[in-house]
Amino acid sequence: MLADGRDDRAAAAADRLDTEGLATPVLMDDPARFRSGAVCARAEAAPWQDRIDLDDPLHLAALMVAAGEADACVAGATRPTPDVVRAALFCLGPAPGVDIVSSCFVLVLPDGTPVSYADCGVVPEPDANELASIAISTAATHEELTGEEPRVAMLSYSTKGSADGPRVELVRSATEIVRSRAPSLAVDGELQFDAAWDRQVAGSKAPGSPVAGRANVFVFPDLSSGNIAYKITQRLAGARAFGPLLQGTAGVIHDLSRGCDVDDIVSVAVIAACQHAWRSQLVSQT
Repeated sequence: MLADGRDDRAAAAADRLDTEGLATPVLMDDPARFRSGAVCARAEAAPWQDRIDLDDPLHLAALMVAAGEADACVAGATRPTPDVVRAALFCLGPAPGVDIVSSCFVLVLPDGTPVSYADCGVVPEPDANELASIAISTAATHEELTGEEPRVAMLSYSTKGSADGPRVELVRSATEIVRSRAPSLAVDGELQFDAAWDRQVAGSKAPGSPVAGRANVFVFPDLSSGNIAYKITQRLAGARAFGPLLQGTAGVIHDLSRGCDVDDIVSVAVIAACQHAWRSQLVSQT
């Protein structure tokens, strides 16, 4: 479901998705024709019912996902990120066991290596529990989209006690929470980026770490550092950046930059379709 249905870029993206057989697009061009009984019932049952607007195409698109009438929602070409996040919260809500809705970027380096950064777009100052939830959600997103086993580095300006302070302690606490909540997940922290990425540095700074030197998921301690880092990686390293991808919601919904082009919309729509297919496969196997 493309919620920006009256935008020319969304219409062009829908044509490409359909013509190239990448997904089955539906444009939210006339909200009135999408107000089905199931969608209205979902709105009435939502915890945030009083904040849902059935005249808002973004809310309707998210409700269609919640009601099972659409597999995923892609929005934001004509709306700011807070609008998309609120639609996700009001109409879908968080997934079971998730403390907070967050976001990540999947970056593909020039050599084809995929890495995931979080949080780069939603949570400004996470506490330890929220940071742990962001890490677990990002690991799941990375596995869904790359097929790789996630190896999570909890980043800091310290590696294994090289420095101390409240921000370092935050990352240490979050790492322990991740380990208790997801014992099978490969995670380590606190790690500086060079120790997380470079095997030689890891050997001297974090010997014996299950993650250092080969991390593919990088969890930043706050929104400022995550946002700055993804843009540096995109602009200086020439990585392709996909996101911000919302995560932790009870259904697939993703945000777009208002400066997006047709290629961006197509890419995010394909990502959304892949995530829905992955989750459907998991459900069918249980």
